[in-house]
Amino acid sequence: MTGKTHQAALRRLGIGLAAFALAATACTSGGAETQSTEEPVVDADPAELTITPADGGTDIAPNSPVRVTAESGTITDVRVEQASATEQEHNRGLFDMTGTLNAEGTEWVSDWNLDPGADVVVTATAENEAGETTEFVHEFSTLDATPGRRLELASNFPTSGDTVGVGMPIVINFDLPVTNKAQVENSMEVIADQEISGAWNWVSDKMAVFRPEEYWEPYQSVTVDLHLAGVEASEGVYGVSDHQIDFEIGRELIATMHVPDHEMVITIDGEQDRVIPVSNGQATRHFDTTSSGVHVLMERYRHLTMDSTTVGIPADEPGGYTVDVQYAVRTSNSGEFVHEASYNPSIGSANTSHGCTNVGLSDAQWFYENTLMGDVLDTTGTSREFQWNNGWGYWQMTWDEWLGNSATGEPQNTDGSGTPGSVHGEGL
Repeated sequence: MTGKTHQAALRRLGIGLAAFALAATACTSGGAETQSTEEPVVDADPAELTITPADGGTDIAPNSPVRVTAESGTITDVRVEQASATEQEHNRGLFDMTGTLNAEGTEWVSDWNLDPGADVVVTATAENEAGETTEFVHEFSTLDATPGRRLELASNFPTSGDTVGVGMPIVINFDLPVTNKAQVENSMEVIADQEISGAWNWVSDKMAVFRPEEYWEPYQSVTVDLHLAGVEASEGVYGVSDHQIDFEIGRELIATMHVPDHEMVITIDGEQDRVIPVSNGQATRHFDTTSSGVHVLMERYRHLTMDSTTVGIPADEPGGYTVDVQYAVRTSNSGEFVHEASYNPSIGSANTSHGCTNVGLSDAQWFYENTLMGDVLDTTGTSREFQWNNGWGYWQMTWDEWLGNSATGEPQNTDGSGTPGSVHGEGL
């Protein structure tokens, strides 16, 4: 089972996927057949179920819940089978539809949304007091997502197969703005080997970021299930495809710098590995200071031309520069890198850079080759505070601040127990 079923499997019923022709029937409960191989132990009326959306319905909103209610008897099985009229999106229907059954066994509600533009068959079975089972079948079709109003996954970090550091956020970029943020948050489930609380935040209307309460535990697998098919991202805009991202958390590497000390201390799995001499920002009129805060290592370059015009300083003005460097690892979006600076004679003794962390050639090569995207660089000792939305500065928020900025306002546990709220449209 997938999705919300990991910790609630005894209360939830899952399905498979298959192609079905749409065949409307007249009654609300669909066709019913009573099946029994033994004489009932008591006289009892057949079980009765109500299923919504209505049988024979067309252009049903994809974010409508499938709801099965027992008028008499108890629900024993529900299967929701979907077939897209056009198989254009290979990830449409990536996950089986699952649902939550109440403790009395009298109501089942789908956990996720329906695929847009799909023929849907709901098959539900109920049992009466005599143990006789009755099967009910509903068939309907969902509204398709129209061109220009189809939410797609534009990019994500990390990607499947990556091994990352313990500070790694999960960054999801969409191609269209999202206004129904809580419903989209609830459609994105993070599951990890080691349980931890986390939450989603929105850096912009197109970017959602998941951060755990504390750093990830090292040496574990993480899966992100994006149940985006059918979610209404904004009015009339529906997600069309599901996605799954699988990545690994590697060893715990933490780099720390107290800038006045001119050194970077590297610890791996809690043990000091090495001390690297550095030169940081000069903090004068034309030289920026290195920012203090928890940085997360981002992209890296074997060779990079550093150009002050990219941070708003013309090359021909005081403080301007154009320089070629090797082994550059980004730590912010405002131009901070750890990089080779063989031209700097003050490495290990003075801060003379434009804000980057300058290191020698051999140390730069080691840092480039032995660190991972998502490793942590914690810097202290300067008057410039690292901003939470500058690159991946998300650890600059306290957990309470981060959780408070979530659209749901609720933590999501990575134990597979599901997301905090409903993915369905309000009032549906």
